[in-house]
Amino acid sequence: MHAPDYRAWALQAHSSNLENTVQEIIEGFIRFQREVFPQQSGLFKRLSTAQSPSTLFVTCSDSRVVPELLTQTEPGSLFVIRNAGNIVPSYGPEPGGVSATVEYAVAVLHVRDIVICGHSNCGAMTAISTCMNLDHLPAVAGWLRHADAAKAINASRTYHSDAECLEALVKDNVIAQLANIRTHPSVAVGLANKTLQLHGWIFDIESGVMLALDGRTGKFLPLVDNPDIYAV
Repeated sequence: MHAPDYRAWALQAHSSNLENTVQEIIEGFIRFQREVFPQQSGLFKRLSTAQSPSTLFVTCSDSRVVPELLTQTEPGSLFVIRNAGNIVPSYGPEPGGVSATVEYAVAVLHVRDIVICGHSNCGAMTAISTCMNLDHLPAVAGWLRHADAAKAINASRTYHSDAECLEALVKDNVIAQLANIRTHPSVAVGLANKTLQLHGWIFDIESGVMLALDGRTGKFLPLVDNPDIYAV
């Protein structure tokens, strides 16, 4: 099955100009409305009254990571959470927006899979691995404390280079966030009832390779060669 035209067009448009101004973004929407939407009007008509995504996709806010492009999925397929560092705070007495979205995805939309997807050269993980001074970014500093478990695990090892340290931290963080999301009651119920699976992925921006966590071995393996593995 060929990917819908709008995805190929989106990739071409993004590749042709990596520094879109607001005006160029507006022009892009106009092209979408005139050229792409008519080809997909049936899909959007079906989506206009309801959604039934199969997967909750948690990833970074980084502009280089586009879930629908990476997975070649249509609108309505993914329920997406994006934030700095693809973080899911542990469930607590005052749940925030991420917790509410997780709960809605699992308890109301009945997603069958949750993917937590990190990526190479992540700015949030770089800030942690280099012990960057974030005094001028107190909100960012507070948010990244939800990755303290990954930070501690990463700091307990020795690395040959900063790049190796960062690569390991990206993996440690995906594993830590998978642990965090399991503290959410809706997720715990889904796992107990075997109606939900968790996946940990890492996208390499330069090579296009997606690594997936094999929950049996704890290793990250190329997803293209191991399409059936999952984390939990």
